[in-house]
Amino acid sequence: MANELRPLDIQVGVAPYAEGSCLIQTGSTRVLCTASVQEGVPPWRERSGQGWITAEYAMLPRATHSRTRRERNGPAGRTQEIQRLIGRSLRSVSDMKGMGARTVTVDCDVLQADGGTRTASITGACVALGLAGRWMLQKGMVERNPLRELVAAVSVGIVAGEPRLDLDYREDSTAQVDMNVVGTESGGLVEVQGTAEGDPFRREELDRLLDLAMAGIERLLVGQRTALAPR
Repeated sequence: MANELRPLDIQVGVAPYAEGSCLIQTGSTRVLCTASVQEGVPPWRERSGQGWITAEYAMLPRATHSRTRRERNGPAGRTQEIQRLIGRSLRSVSDMKGMGARTVTVDCDVLQADGGTRTASITGACVALGLAGRWMLQKGMVERNPLRELVAAVSVGIVAGEPRLDLDYREDSTAQVDMNVVGTESGGLVEVQGTAEGDPFRREELDRLLDLAMAGIERLLVGQRTALAPR
């Protein structure tokens, strides 16, 4: 259905050495997200009294139908863009001062790609960060979980003239409009990335896509809450 999410599954604790981890699957897209806590912050962040959250993103060579080369000489432009988006999304809902002088690095490694890898990475990264914050709380490193609220992301688009939610690769590759939306638990927007692939789209179409995306994000938030529920 055009207004339904692909099947969502979030398994937590899949990387036992990480302070927080999950494997998120949206349809056929699968991303391993791990959160690592380290003492200290980047030099430019010192004396700020605040921590830092950053992200790294990578797609494994056979995550797609044909092998892609590893980025051994540093992240390419698309990878850098996605890493920055994940990091911005996580920082927007985190108490940086409450973290103290610590850095949390969230690694998002795409095991299988079928559209929506950046949005799945954000949704899974938030769960991994929440688990790492819980670990910090249990260790007495913080007074409360630095993750103030959840953040999730989903793709929407116009395919064959119809607004659709959570596009897979086939839909994304033929979409007249492609958009990624990042939203918070309290209903705020962190980022909207939208592009027309042919004719420009209209304001009323943008509003329909945003409504569709926010409804999808609400359902993703339910999945995140379920994954983070104490066991």
